[in-house]
Amino acid sequence: MIVRVDDGRGRPVEVVEQARWARKGHRLKAGDEFRMGSNTKTMMATLVLQLVAQDRLALTDPVEKWLPGRVPDGRAITLRMLLNHTSGLRDYTEDPAILPSIMGQDQRGWTSRELLALGVRHDPLFPPGSSWAYSNTNYAAIGAVLEEATGRSLAELVRDRIARPLGLRHTYYATDAAWHGPHARGQEPDAAHMPPGVPTEYRDFAGAHRDGQVDVSDNNPSWGGAAGAVVSSAGDWHTFFTALMSGRLLPAAQLAQMRTAVPVFPDQPDGPGYGLGIATVPTPCGRVWSHDGGIPGYFSFHATDSTGSRTAAMLVSTEAFAEHPEAFARLDKATKAVQTAVICAMFDKPVPSAAAAGRPVA
Repeated sequence: MIVRVDDGRGRPVEVVEQARWARKGHRLKAGDEFRMGSNTKTMMATLVLQLVAQDRLALTDPVEKWLPGRVPDGRAITLRMLLNHTSGLRDYTEDPAILPSIMGQDQRGWTSRELLALGVRHDPLFPPGSSWAYSNTNYAAIGAVLEEATGRSLAELVRDRIARPLGLRHTYYATDAAWHGPHARGQEPDAAHMPPGVPTEYRDFAGAHRDGQVDVSDNNPSWGGAAGAVVSSAGDWHTFFTALMSGRLLPAAQLAQMRTAVPVFPDQPDGPGYGLGIATVPTPCGRVWSHDGGIPGYFSFHATDSTGSRTAAMLVSTEAFAEHPEAFARLDKATKAVQTAVICAMFDKPVPSAAAAGRPVA
């Protein structure tokens, strides 16, 4: 695990803890590259809003305008609905065709349009704009729109519009299994050590086996696409969040649009909300803007205050527990406790006793 906290008052606190057996393969460091999974969505939303500010896209654009014939009911689904998960499109990660890639057994590369096609071949969850449901298909569509609108690849857009301007040396959009620098080794239990509550189809990851674990670091993450393929580091993400929330990456109007959130739970208007590629969450120590991300071997959580002056990151080099929390109850509880602790440290507040026991932050 890597933890990084900046309370805006001085040098950040960085803590690295690693199992003794895992040190044989790589000695973990605070600046190691990490697969950020769904945190990618915040960067994709930033790219869209940059183009909105330049009048090259509009949040009211129907997806049909950019991807004609690619999305059923595409005239009724806007870019805003894709970004805030109100489109009703089903999640492509639920399609059986993607499972071999998730498990690392299929090392093929995936394009945004291929991932989008997986999601839209299933019936939608609800009419566009009528409810909220998190779906990676929304961001597969966003990736395809960005490529269509700019004529450039997502890797080029992340590099030229975010990473290079901010001097992010360890941040890039992964199109294959290659890493650019020293990186955390992602591990999952092998089939024999996977808890019994995990479904059969999610028990056998591809990768090198050692000490009851499978090293999934060299599996191709391109199936995450615009929904989850970005690689970064804890320090780079602090720089990104600070630049984003302070207005360096987006004009004030577009930042306000990003932070206009819809309730995740309709009966909790003051509870968790989802804006454009970023969530707002009440916690025991204060409300944060945040996202988390999971891809085999890597679970990450990033949070910031509304100004970007305070940030927190928690990176855990295993992820199956987040997909199957009941099967990994002890690890899930411990991770929630650390997550709350880093948020409270970010706000320079003590951790409430109930939160310290591992109860959810929201």
